[in-house]
Amino acid sequence: MNTSSIIAPRIVIAGAGALGSALGGTLAAHGADVWLVTRNAAHCAAIAAKGLALVSPDGEIVARPNVTQSCRTIAGQPVDMIIVLCKSADTADVARDALAVAGADTVIVSFQNGLGQEVLLSEIFGAQRVIGGKTYAGGVMLAPGIVQATVAGKRSIIGEIAGGLSPRCLDLARQLSAHGVPCEASDNMSGAIWDKLLINVATGALTALTRMTYGEIYADRDLARAAFAAVAEAMNVAEAKGIALSIRTPEEAWAMAGANLPEDFRTSMLQTLEKGRRSEIDFINGAVVRAGEALGVETPVNRLLAACIHGVENSAAFTTIDCPSGERQ
Repeated sequence: MNTSSIIAPRIVIAGAGALGSALGGTLAAHGADVWLVTRNAAHCAAIAAKGLALVSPDGEIVARPNVTQSCRTIAGQPVDMIIVLCKSADTADVARDALAVAGADTVIVSFQNGLGQEVLLSEIFGAQRVIGGKTYAGGVMLAPGIVQATVAGKRSIIGEIAGGLSPRCLDLARQLSAHGVPCEASDNMSGAIWDKLLINVATGALTALTRMTYGEIYADRDLARAAFAAVAEAMNVAEAKGIALSIRTPEEAWAMAGANLPEDFRTSMLQTLEKGRRSEIDFINGAVVRAGEALGVETPVNRLLAACIHGVENSAAFTTIDCPSGERQ
C-alpha cells in the first residue's frame, strides 16, 4: 500500500486493557498519534516511564503511545477516532469520559466483544458519530507495561451500522491498515458483528469455565463438540433475525477463533475472571439467549454456559479474589 498520502490519525483507545494496548501500541509503533486511556494505574505508570512492550511471535518491540487515566486530562484536543475497548459493563462511564476529546467530526467505534454497545454509544455521542466495528486481534496483559500482542495478520472490520460503504469508513480503514492494524470497511456490518459473536461464543465461556489456554481447549474434542453446539444455536438465531453471515458452519467459527493465536493464549473472558472482575457473558452467550427468546429460537447450551459463568461470578471464592491495583472498573 502507498502510504505517502495518508496522514497519521489521532486516535484515543478508551479502555486500554490488554487488547486496547495491543492495538494502540501497534498503531503508535507505526506512526499514529495514539492516546491510551486506562484506569489501571500501574499499567499507566509503566508505559509513561518505559514505553509499552509488545511481545509477539516476531519478537518484542517498545512502542511509545501517550497514556493517561482519563480523557479529561487532554480535554479540548479533539481526535479523529475513539476506539472503545473497555469491558461492556463499563461502556457508559468510559464513553462519558471520552466526550472530552470528541469533536464534531470524531468517529466512535466499538471493538468490544458481544452485542449492543453501539446503541449505548449512540445515546452518548449521537448516532451520526458512531460506526460499527469488530476485531480479531488478540492481547494478553503479561505485566504492567508489557502486552502479548497478536495483531499482524488479524482482521479488523468497520462499517456503517445501517449498512452500505461510506467514505469515512473507507478512509479510516485505510488509515488503520497503513499504521499496522489490518482493517477493511464492510457494507454488511450487522453480519460482521454476528460473525465475531460466533467466535466469542465458540471459546469465551468454555475457556473461562475450564481455565484452559487455547492449546489445551483445542486438544479436547468433547469441548469442541460443546462449542459447535453453542455456535449452532447462535447461527440459528442469526438466521431467524435475517442476518447474512459469512461463517457457514460451527466448525468454521471454531477454526477461525484459534487461527494464528499461540497455544498459551487466554481469552478475554478468562483473563477477566482471573482478575476477579465480572465478565461480558451477558453481551455474548447471554445476548444469544435474549435474542433467541425474542424470536422463539431455543438456545439451551448458551443458557447453560451463561448460567455457569454467573455461578462462578457469584461464588464466595470469586468475590474474595484480590485484584491488582487499578484493575477493578
